[in-house]
Amino acid sequence: MTFSDIFKSSFLEKVASVSLLDMGISLLLALCVGIFIFLIYKKTFQGVMYSSSFGVTLIALTLISNFVILAITSNVVLSLGMVGALSIVRFRTAIKEPLDIAFLFWSIAAGIVLAAGLIPLAIIGSVLIGVVLLLFANRKSHVNPYIVVLNLDNQVSEESAVEYLKEVTDRCVIKSKAVRKDNIELNAEIRLKNDNTAFINILSDMAGVKNAVLVSYNGEYMG
Repeated sequence: MTFSDIFKSSFLEKVASVSLLDMGISLLLALCVGIFIFLIYKKTFQGVMYSSSFGVTLIALTLISNFVILAITSNVVLSLGMVGALSIVRFRTAIKEPLDIAFLFWSIAAGIVLAAGLIPLAIIGSVLIGVVLLLFANRKSHVNPYIVVLNLDNQVSEESAVEYLKEVTDRCVIKSKAVRKDNIELNAEIRLKNDNTAFINILSDMAGVKNAVLVSYNGEYMG
């Protein structure tokens, strides 16, 4: 008896294929969970520009990981080939938002768990993750850092503006300063005492202040 005969008798004859009903249920649930992940991503998105293609990618990843695991669990020989094929795949797309990584792993994990037949785990786990993200990802607080961008006439107006900022905020740190003829551009990181941003209006009316801009600071400032 050759090795091929032993391999066929021990593996191929005992392989159980996935039924059409199981396939349909698994893929349908994967689609529903993928749409749920997409809606949570859309609700909790905090980046500068929303990418609808990334949201669709989350749905696709859930379905793809689902049928890949279905194929692996239904055929041992196919699983060996698939592991080898997937091992050479390289993804070079840059992930700009750290939270996007969590959504990618969530989509892949949901598809794998559903394909493994652990439906309660996939559904309850996805709902729990969604609730946690809704509660914490979109939390807005006045203690979050902001950046104030000022255009000033001279050093006197700069000193007055910085002194005023230190009075009305909990924290004021100069991040960058650009000096040109008859113009000083100042970037300062601040922490607000409360949700009131009326101080920026007063600041813009001060003598020597050409304009004042208040922007939310997401931690990616380069200066």
